[in-house]
Amino acid sequence: MTDLDFRQDASYPVAGPQNTNLADILERVLDKGIVIAGDIKIDLLDIELLTIRLRLFVASVDTAKKAGIDWWETDPALSSHAARNALQDENRELRRRLEQWESGSEQPASSEQ
Repeated sequence: MTDLDFRQDASYPVAGPQNTNLADILERVLDKGIVIAGDIKIDLLDIELLTIRLRLFVASVDTAKKAGIDWWETDPALSSHAARNALQDENRELRRRLEQWESGSEQPASSEQ
């Protein structure tokens, strides 16, 4: 029996492709995060007309917060809490300006006397 015959008879586990389903892949991506980046340039006769830079970060909320990304919490269009805060800030500023105007310390810009 030769070495070649011996190796063929031995039953070594052969590593094949692993079966992963979409849920496993999605869980892994959301856990670790993934960045997709690309640029689109439109030139005409060697003159750059338009450049669009695309950056996409796909991750879970927890992973994004760990990366220091939490803009959705302060965007009034995405967060009702942020919208309330924005309205409260605007209301506070308008009240302050009204009190200044009523006390006479600041004249309205449209008033010409």
